[in-house]
Amino acid sequence: MAVHAHPDDESSKGAATMARYVAEGVDVLVATCTGGERGSILNPKMDLPDILENITEVRRQEMEKAREILGVRQQFLGFIDSGLPEDENEALPEGCFALQPLEVAAAPLVAAVREFRPHVILTYDDDGGYPHPDHIMTNRVSVEAFEAAGDPDRYVGLGEPWQPLKLYYHMGFTRERFEALHAAMTERGIGSPYGDWISRWEDRPQKWEITTRVPCGDYFETRDLALMAHATQVDPDGFWFVCPRELQREVWPTEDYHLARSLVDTELPEDDLFTGIHAGEVCEPSPVGK
Repeated sequence: MAVHAHPDDESSKGAATMARYVAEGVDVLVATCTGGERGSILNPKMDLPDILENITEVRRQEMEKAREILGVRQQFLGFIDSGLPEDENEALPEGCFALQPLEVAAAPLVAAVREFRPHVILTYDDDGGYPHPDHIMTNRVSVEAFEAAGDPDRYVGLGEPWQPLKLYYHMGFTRERFEALHAAMTERGIGSPYGDWISRWEDRPQKWEITTRVPCGDYFETRDLALMAHATQVDPDGFWFVCPRELQREVWPTEDYHLARSLVDTELPEDDLFTGIHAGEVCEPSPVGK
């Protein structure tokens, strides 16, 4: 199960991983916390008044296209997009996802976990990957669901208890990765857009270590097609697609994660999200690495 804040997040974070596991016969569910109702139109080719007026329905249609491309199941959890404040003093809109009490915000996810019964959950780190209020809340509800879904005394009435075995944080946007891609593009005389990104990391040490690198370069095209399905959010001639896929496969053919919780024995580093689960040995919950 991959837990995301908005439609399009599933295609920009861990999409090739999901496509790989789907191809290997794994049942994958994307749980989308909000409908992306307050998202802007980020693709100038789609910046049309009639689309903006119907942005909620348009983004649902885009999500369905991406879901079909990735081969996953998908479920909206029913919360309203909080939007991204222009400054830290701007109040969030009343009733939005990020302002919900934790137990209210986590309840639909707990129910989804108990119904779908995943062994592995993917989500963002405690900074949200970047500090969007919905991404931060997505981390909080994911951790809450991981820890509570197996407890029969919590969230009573939301299905039979089920305990997931591993919880991962996405680690796709790391300085190490972008430095490698930047160097490879520069060496080949391809203009790199990553210089500004790299400079922003100078005073921002990486909080979580990469524990798990999943080889999935064969599915980068599927990832890109799913991302382009979110046409209001992604410019097909924009940043996401500047680095040639062939070069990405050569330089960085994995999607990367931090193992935040594990109830099974595993050895780090890993190259498979299901390492330790195949053996079936369950132990007490514990954080793994930082």
